[in-house]
Amino acid sequence: MTIELSIENPCVPQTEADSSVRAVWDRLSVDATQSRDEPLIAGLVLDLVDGCDDLGESLARLAASRIATPEIGRHVLEKEIRAILVEQPHVLEAVAADLVVSFERNPAYPNYLVPYLFAKGFLGLQIHRVAHEMWNSGRVMAASFLQSRVSEVFAMDIHPAARVGSGILVDHATGIVVGETCVIGDGVSILQGVTLGGTGNEDGDRHPKIGSGVLLSAGSIVLGNVHVGDCSRVAAGSVVLHQVPPHTTVAGVPARVVRHHADSLVPAEQMDQEIDPGAE
Repeated sequence: MTIELSIENPCVPQTEADSSVRAVWDRLSVDATQSRDEPLIAGLVLDLVDGCDDLGESLARLAASRIATPEIGRHVLEKEIRAILVEQPHVLEAVAADLVVSFERNPAYPNYLVPYLFAKGFLGLQIHRVAHEMWNSGRVMAASFLQSRVSEVFAMDIHPAARVGSGILVDHATGIVVGETCVIGDGVSILQGVTLGGTGNEDGDRHPKIGSGVLLSAGSIVLGNVHVGDCSRVAAGSVVLHQVPPHTTVAGVPARVVRHHADSLVPAEQMDQEIDPGAE
């Protein structure tokens, strides 16, 4: 079954968005049915998928089960997360889009259920989405708790004020740091060890602005309030200190333009790490 979601335009009509969320939930339910024969995870699947009525209920259970503490238990967290997902349905739309692109862009995932249950980048991002809604409503301490738990459990640290688009692949997740005033567009792919941080000598709006369709390769660093243009690519291990034009690849320390792309190329979708200027 192929699921198509619009990640270019976040203003999808509500009925279409609802249909996409239901389609992803249906796909997860099918994958869960096919996984019941594995005795090790049968109980997990029953609790987190088969025992739920919809994606929101399932995600609230899943997230709460991963980040609960002795002081703040699973059922309390589940109730709080579920309430956010009900009040802010656009969050579930982004969750669905993230799961689709995670499956499509990572050949290591045999179905939707594997990244949903076990990929810490996917789940950490969804908990950030909930924390972001809490932050925006003035619940700073609650949002900070979720951020702290995501950092401790998943080794990725996204400030709850950071704005993240939909259709995002966070692959591996370990070592990812995203600062408070960072903005990430739609359809971006982020690999392990990526830092979107400040320079340390700025106040206010001090973090990167990442365009849509961008590929942030492993270990890449973007510092300061600089814009990385749409459909660009930051090569592995590069340090970006200045603006990156759209449809280009930058590489090096400090990063410089090494390649120009066709306007039709979306590096985040292709997941192509090639930086040879003669390759396109």
